Parts: sequence; C-alpha cells; structure tokens
Amino acid sequence: MSESSASGTATGLSIAVLTVSDTRTPDTDTSGQYLVQALVAAGHSCFAHNIVPDDIYQIRALLSGWIAEPAVQVVLVTGGTGFSGRDSTPEAVAPLFDKSIEGFGEVFRALSFAEIGSSTVQSRALGGLANNTLIFCMPGSTGACRTAWTGIIREQLDSDHRPCNFVGVLRARATLS
Repeated sequence: MSESSASGTATGLSIAVLTVSDTRTPDTDTSGQYLVQALVAAGHSCFAHNIVPDDIYQIRALLSGWIAEPAVQVVLVTGGTGFSGRDSTPEAVAPLFDKSIEGFGEVFRALSFAEIGSSTVQSRALGGLANNTLIFCMPGSTGACRTAWTGIIREQLDSDHRPCNFVGVLRARATLS
C-alpha cells in the first residue's frame, strides 16, 4: 500500500462505483466503465460497480451498505445530479454526509463551465464524507466524469498530492481476501 505505483499514486484505495440511471445497463454504462478504468489505471482497486435506478431509497440503501463496509474507502457516483425527470442523487446522498465538501461541486462547475458554458449551472455535483468514506457525486455523462476525475478526484485520491489530499482522512482499508 505505501509503495508508489507507476501512476504516482502512493496509496491504492478501495473504491466503489455507483451508476444512478433508469436506462443504463452494464453494456451501456460508459460513465461507470470510464470511472472503473480510470481508478484502476491510477493504482486503486474497484471494490464493486453497480447500477441502481433513480430512486432515493434504492440509492441510499446501496450507498449505506458501502459506507458501513470497512473495505470501501471511496464511492464514485455518476448520474442523477441534474434537474430532469427523476434525478434524485443529491436528495438521496446529502443526508448521509457527516461533512460536505462544498468545494467539489464549486470546482467541478468551474471546470465544466470551460467545456459546456452556462449549462453547467444545471449540475448538482456534490461531495462529502460519511463514516470516513469519501463520496463524490457527478453527472452521468462520460465527459463530466472525465472532467471530475482528471480535474479533481484523481489528485485528491493521490497521497503524494500536495499541499493536501483526502487519503489521510479515510479509514484504513480492511484486509481484502
């Protein structure tokens, strides 16, 4: 765990990926697939990758299980952060936070503005800590996931990133079989 990988990540983390969608399947979930590939390429491990419908209680149930699971240190959530249809990720996730990371949504929207202009105001991207598990919620498009990963999340999950990163505040990873 303390040995540096080729990508520069000094501490590999156990990360779960959750896609929130009423229409995506494992074959069409390009955003979730991107996040899994990106986190593995950065030297982390994928604990699980699931898809749940845009339903507050199904989102909370799965996420609560991961928050309680000692082996999960980070959860990346894609989808359900907009204003259309049944988008309900912020309503499902925010009440679970012990601490919110306001800067995540702010910086995401600033980066996104350079790419998609004023449409970024419709993103309700958010982040927080729950039971020392880091959670980042981002829009469902693969481009938005790439923006969040490359512009914010990748560095914040790298224990060598200075002046600070989130690795030190995460719970120690349980021994994985």
